[in-house]
Amino acid sequence: MVQPLLISSTRKSSGKTIISIGLSGLANNLGYDIQTFKKGPDFIDPSWLTLASRRPCYNLDFNTMGSEEIKRMYTEKSHGMDFSLIEGTKGLFDGISTDGGDSNAELADLLKSSVLLVIDCEGITRGIAPLLEGYKSFGKKLKLNKVILNNVSTSRHESKLVSAISRYTDFRVLGVIPSIKNFIVERHLGLVPTFQHPQKKRVLSSLVSIIKNNTDYKKLLPLRSKSQKKIIKPRITKKKNSIVVGVASDAAFGFYYPDDIEEIERHGCRVKKIDLIREARLPNIDGLFIGGGFPETQAQKLQQNNSMKKSIHNAINRGLPVYAECGGLMYLANRIKFGKSLTKMCNVFDIDIEMNEKPVGRGYTILDTDKHPWSMKNKNIHAHEFHYSSVKFNKKRYKYAYNVKRGYGINGRKDGLIYKNTIASFSHLRSTSKFNWAKYFIKFIEQNNG
Repeated sequence: MVQPLLISSTRKSSGKTIISIGLSGLANNLGYDIQTFKKGPDFIDPSWLTLASRRPCYNLDFNTMGSEEIKRMYTEKSHGMDFSLIEGTKGLFDGISTDGGDSNAELADLLKSSVLLVIDCEGITRGIAPLLEGYKSFGKKLKLNKVILNNVSTSRHESKLVSAISRYTDFRVLGVIPSIKNFIVERHLGLVPTFQHPQKKRVLSSLVSIIKNNTDYKKLLPLRSKSQKKIIKPRITKKKNSIVVGVASDAAFGFYYPDDIEEIERHGCRVKKIDLIREARLPNIDGLFIGGGFPETQAQKLQQNNSMKKSIHNAINRGLPVYAECGGLMYLANRIKFGKSLTKMCNVFDIDIEMNEKPVGRGYTILDTDKHPWSMKNKNIHAHEFHYSSVKFNKKRYKYAYNVKRGYGINGRKDGLIYKNTIASFSHLRSTSKFNWAKYFIKFIEQNNG
């Protein structure tokens, strides 16, 4: 098994994302077969790691996966690779659990990963030494002796940092990154994802150059023999059926776990990508999955495509099985209010969506099924939500698919609006051994096709 490199830091917004993207892109340019992973629930950073590595980035998340499933996914996806990189979240020892059981450090220990710390050095000189020594002492089980210094202002600043590290620690400084502008614009909920970034290739090229010119990248990448025989990944036998599942994929919708899509395909379904902005109507499909994204930023374009909105509205009224998450819920509403703009959506649900300045729901959720149309009764479903949007009900009222035990959902108590064969919720599900939602959705599609 390839030993992974986990890139972490002391806190969020320290530069680990630009290091992870740049190093992944550089490794790919150098001919490495690289597999990337992201710790925790996230869609945006994985979209950039996917672009950089030219392979899907997979999430390793203690909330939705057990330890053995994390190890199994890592082993399966890294099979035959030259290099595996994991981007951590927040700080190395941070997590929900106070005992560190779901931290980045725990993931590094589980996968026997080496750890690269990325430190934002603004305002730090000699103090870098006790900081690093403290992390080393606290993480005795970890392979922790590599550091990249980020946001270093001058050569004098660099000299003081390197001198302190050399004198007081055994850390190797493998890169010094100067103060740079934010190449990937941030907005609510984080960075702009690749499916909405107009200059993503230029940004990637710039990040690769930064890593190439400012790090000792050869010591970060494993040695690789040119004559090394590549190991072929084992083929996964898939079932076969005639079901076609449409998946909304465009500038408005792009938040999907790649393994969820693979799980749908593993059940024998054909996945059909659909552009809800440009295509005139739904193709011939048996079910529809509208994932998350930023429909509020594409609201005018979505509004203008009246034929697609009408096609979806009519299909749902005819009983098409539809699963919509977050952005998908917003699209199926009557209207979206974003700033001074008010745009008309599909009007499947008699609700209006309002974008707020602060998050309404953000983080892990725990759900129990309520009146779920997929004929299942499950408790303690672990999911997550990231939304600044809230729901305003008009005249109609609806049943709910879930009771919210943790999180906010629609109103702090319920999530998953139900209309005919459609569920629209703020919670993002993930198909794992803890809760394989794709299996239930496909079975529901089969029953309605029967």
